[in-house]
Amino acid sequence: MKKRVTGIGGIFFKTKDPKASKDWYNKYLGFNTDDYGSTFWWKDKEGNECSTQWSPFKNDTKYFEPSKKEFMFNYRVENLKELLVALKEEGVTIVGEMEAYSYGKFGWILDNEGNKIELWEPIDQVFKK
Repeated sequence: MKKRVTGIGGIFFKTKDPKASKDWYNKYLGFNTDDYGSTFWWKDKEGNECSTQWSPFKNDTKYFEPSKKEFMFNYRVENLKELLVALKEEGVTIVGEMEAYSYGKFGWILDNEGNKIELWEPIDQVFKK
């Protein structure tokens, strides 16, 4: 199997007012925010364009369930389908079914403390302008 995690795909957290959080980070830290938060572009060691997403979610979001934490990490991976099979065989709890979109595939697992982890096999060039 190829690499498992290749980088951080996103940082997601709960907040009382996602718009106010986006506005604050835009004003004081210079985040280029939109409806989803902020996308940070970078290049990997091979020079490929990659992105990391920063997104505040409303406090009552169900997206982080079954985890009860106020945050969720998204990790960039290669070969998500193969990785999910391997993780299941290794005893890792898989949450839901893999989903595919024009910008990549997503799968979810629980870590050893019950934190929901989002795994993303990205298609970065979809985001380029």
